[in-house]
Amino acid sequence: MNRTIRRAGIVTLLLVMALLLRVTWVQMVHGEALADDDKNRRNTLEEYARPFGDIIVGGKPVTGSERAEDGGDLRYQRTYTDGPLYAPVTGFSSQVRGATQLEGIYQDVLDSTDDRLKDPLDLLTGDSAEPGDVLTTIDPAVQRAGYEALGDKKGAAVAVDPDSGELLGVVSSPSFDPTTISGSGKDDDAAWKRLTARSGNGKHDDKPTLNRALRQAVPPGSTFKLVVAAAALENGLYASVDEPTDSPDPYTLKGTSTVLHNENRSAPCENASLRTALRYSCNNVFAKLATDLGAGKVRAQAEKFGFNDAKQDVPVRAAKSNFPAKMDDAQTGLSGVGQYEVTATPLQMAMVSQAIANGGELVDPHMVSRVQDASGHTLESHENPASHRVMSQDTASSSGRRCVRWSRRAPAATRGSTASPSAARQERRSTEWTTAVRPTPGSPPGPRPAAARRSRWPSSSRTPTPPAPRSAATASRPPSPRR
Repeated sequence: MNRTIRRAGIVTLLLVMALLLRVTWVQMVHGEALADDDKNRRNTLEEYARPFGDIIVGGKPVTGSERAEDGGDLRYQRTYTDGPLYAPVTGFSSQVRGATQLEGIYQDVLDSTDDRLKDPLDLLTGDSAEPGDVLTTIDPAVQRAGYEALGDKKGAAVAVDPDSGELLGVVSSPSFDPTTISGSGKDDDAAWKRLTARSGNGKHDDKPTLNRALRQAVPPGSTFKLVVAAAALENGLYASVDEPTDSPDPYTLKGTSTVLHNENRSAPCENASLRTALRYSCNNVFAKLATDLGAGKVRAQAEKFGFNDAKQDVPVRAAKSNFPAKMDDAQTGLSGVGQYEVTATPLQMAMVSQAIANGGELVDPHMVSRVQDASGHTLESHENPASHRVMSQDTASSSGRRCVRWSRRAPAATRGSTASPSAARQERRSTEWTTAVRPTPGSPPGPRPAAARRSRWPSSSRTPTPPAPRSAATASRPPSPRR
């Protein structure tokens, strides 16, 4: 009997030791991975156990928190002020579907789980700290101007301060109210189904959750001619914007019988100077320029502006704007007017105008200035972004001088800014663009440049009318049906 009990005790002791070893192994080796696993319900409970920190626009929060009615054991849910207006900036935070954009990038700060928010005692005891806030660079007046200009049309607008790289407006239309999907109830599920409904004909779907300002690249059309003009001047193809070019009108794409016409066939585009070619959006001039330069030199200039960068973060990651690597002469000619396989986001074309406006220096665009804790102490600062030169100051001045005079018809702004809106339709024939720069009021006529273009297939021109103070942002829309 004693032997049996002794053996049972030894076996039990070995089992307990094996269990302790296993628990210790899991805790030490896999503990962090299990704690961070998306399926760990405790993370979600902790995240929604208290009110969130806020995303700040113009000194005021555009986010909030409220007690969740249908959240079960999730006590709080996210709310949004002017949700459709700021959705392209904030993204959404949902009890069911996670978080996107600034809500997702700074989730740990906003839900108070970031260790930088905790003092040493909190780190030792595991207690939660007060949540932090995210301060954006968005100007409410600029944001609303772009939003109201787009109305119910598909489109996007980006406005950026050329000197600082601060994004003053990031607008996408149609938009949505993130509050309607922040919870986990039946109404939230129904709202999500409406937002993600698809007709089966993708090009006609509204896709309101798509951030067209940052995440949709479409053919840039005539706005890309600014890149080609910069490449021509930087590579010495022409010494001055007033020097006549060797540009027959119409232009036959090299190696083909395809004739490229100008939309305005009465425009003085034959052998036009770069200044005149920008003014009248001469396809023949820029197709010939791109062909003469060669795809490699145009691509090199485009990449200085940010094309082909797959990691363009503001801090939300933008879709890559593409300039093809391999093209024949005819395809290179089409790329010179922003067609063939050239694509760009509105952010990218805003960066082109930004660099021209800033004397050839491209400041990294960003829409977050600071991240702070509940006491206002800075956790991150983005107020001194990096920059690099994409063209000489002389080239920047020459490229933009004509367009400054053009854009001055718009209402005066309180500080210099650039804007690049784009209609978001995928069809090449119905995408319109405008890119513009407005000088700071009271600044001398030159050399601070501005550029303005609206582009259809393959180009056209129209004077933009930026509606908002502090911003040159205008709405670019799909063209009205012809009657």
